[in-house]
Amino acid sequence: MNKTLKNPYAYALFTIPTMLLFLIFFLYPLLTSLRYGFTQWNGISNPKFNGFDNFIAAFQDKYFWVAVKNNVYFIGFSLFVQIPLILVVALLISRVRRFVSFYRTSIFLPTILSTSVVGVLWAFVYHPQAGLLNQLLEIVGLPTWKHVWLADEATAMLSVLVTNAWQWSGFYVVIVLSAIYAIPKEIMEAAEIDGAKSWIRAWFITLPLLRPVILLMLLLSVTGAMKALDIVFVMTGGNPYGITEVMATYMYKKAYRLGEYGYANAIAILIFVFTLILTSLFRRLSKTSEEVQY
Repeated sequence: MNKTLKNPYAYALFTIPTMLLFLIFFLYPLLTSLRYGFTQWNGISNPKFNGFDNFIAAFQDKYFWVAVKNNVYFIGFSLFVQIPLILVVALLISRVRRFVSFYRTSIFLPTILSTSVVGVLWAFVYHPQAGLLNQLLEIVGLPTWKHVWLADEATAMLSVLVTNAWQWSGFYVVIVLSAIYAIPKEIMEAAEIDGAKSWIRAWFITLPLLRPVILLMLLLSVTGAMKALDIVFVMTGGNPYGITEVMATYMYKKAYRLGEYGYANAIAILIFVFTLILTSLFRRLSKTSEEVQY
């Protein structure tokens, strides 16, 4: 085994296929987008170099900034609503002693569904006449709360955010549960003997020990929010009036509906740059908080 590890051909055997996949499916598309992002191109004729015109047009495009704002909404909803709710649910399930597998399976089930299925399912939930949500409001005596959820500017984006959170929360709950179960029982037993109540143990012991997992969730939430596409595309298509557009759907429409492939590639580059900036900032803040803590 040691001889195998010291053999450079063994390293090459395992790393070259991975590097080839990385080059083909990440680096080459990135460089291609970078190339066409500086051109005026309709996808058919020869691209014409136009410098930074596409990027200047993007920064002057009010619809692009609406899409950027909606991506920020995705990030904010994940960080300040979804993740705290995930932690609460995981802590509650971790205290359950019966039917634990049932609860874990039930909450993880939406994650295994395709986004198309989830989007169509929740589109029926939000349906103004036959939708489950409006029917429930009618049953509980709140008919004035009935709404055209996906067609109203005030509620369309929130409806999409709730649906996206419903689909992916179970995945994170299972991760957090695994981390909670990995905490040594001796620590909790010692705190319980000292008289610490359950919420004190959760706040001062469990959550600090879950810090690496929480940081991972934050990072995945940021990157996932920046590449949001399918759930918006299935549920609203960016409507009404483009109010639920995100950068990825706006890029798609510019390319495949309007034939502005050069502009769409410029948007793809901006998505990559914005994501890189946010993740770098997040990692920097995480490192700084660790240094302050220790």
